[in-house]
Amino acid sequence: MRPESLEFLRSLIAAPSPSGYEQPAQKLWREYMAPYADSVRTDLHGNCIAVKNPAGAPRVILCGHVDELGFQVGYINDQGYISFNTIGGFDVNIIPGRRVLIHTKNGPVLGITGKKAIHVMTPDERKKAYELHEMWIDIGAKDKDEAAALVEIGDPITYTYGLEQLRGDIYVARAFDDKAGSFAVGEVLRLLAGKPLKAAVHSVSTVQEEVGLRGATTSAFGVDPKVGIAVDVCHATDSPDMDKRKLGEIKLGAGPVIARGPNFNPVVVDLLIQAAKEEGIPYQMEAAPRGTGTDANAIQLTRAGVATGLVSIPLRYMHTAVETLSISDLENVSKLIAAFILRVSEGTDFTP
Repeated sequence: MRPESLEFLRSLIAAPSPSGYEQPAQKLWREYMAPYADSVRTDLHGNCIAVKNPAGAPRVILCGHVDELGFQVGYINDQGYISFNTIGGFDVNIIPGRRVLIHTKNGPVLGITGKKAIHVMTPDERKKAYELHEMWIDIGAKDKDEAAALVEIGDPITYTYGLEQLRGDIYVARAFDDKAGSFAVGEVLRLLAGKPLKAAVHSVSTVQEEVGLRGATTSAFGVDPKVGIAVDVCHATDSPDMDKRKLGEIKLGAGPVIARGPNFNPVVVDLLIQAAKEEGIPYQMEAAPRGTGTDANAIQLTRAGVATGLVSIPLRYMHTAVETLSISDLENVSKLIAAFILRVSEGTDFTP
């Protein structure tokens, strides 16, 4: 990956963006996209929409959600400890013992997620899973007044983990789901620069996917596209205890994942495969027998229906602080979608 793109990805990962609080990450996305788009705007929902060749046909929408899992300050007790809510779907068992940042109007406040130490648990307590209300965040405050002077009810919270290289082209970070997708749909416009583009391309960094596909629902309605591609992550099954009989075979480094199933237009799927083969881009296939929990579901059901596809980035350890992917897969997602768009014209018939 070129250094400028990798640095943008690093910055995007670092910017806090739990659902409903995506503004810091979206500001970076808008600034990065400005040289590659004819226009960039933010709608009332918070979606950032970069448009290239607006007079072209057909209209194509690309969606990658920038929102990440997070927490929210819910209550401060008399001793200054903070109870918190979750934003998005967490494995509660892996929350304790983490460093977090509470994002306040006066800047970030460092905290740690705590619970009772194992040494002082009863035998029965050691066997049970803790519930969210039995955990807390410690910011080192002496009492409620000191804590309340630093943080407010409703302040968003994220893990502190940033982007790091694990080995070779394998990288680890919090929030690859789906800042990697938001990055990828932006890179598509960069790759299309100077190319013979016929379609109007609306690349959207969507909001609030983790709490109900909300940004894709509103942005797709506003754009009113004929064709849509969502970019998200999918489960890599090349780690221990991943049952390929249930989840299929998906590997890191083996290329973007093209989904097939009722959520996806067969002409879009075939054209993605054709583009991958003709451009020598490695790809993998995923069976999706029902509507997916991705922006693709919202795009397909917009207005009178949209010819929709889903291109996914293989990911290990989804919805943790150590999500892991291959940078080459991420690069090839953008290359594949750019190649797809260059094969689309007003005369392309997407009728199944």
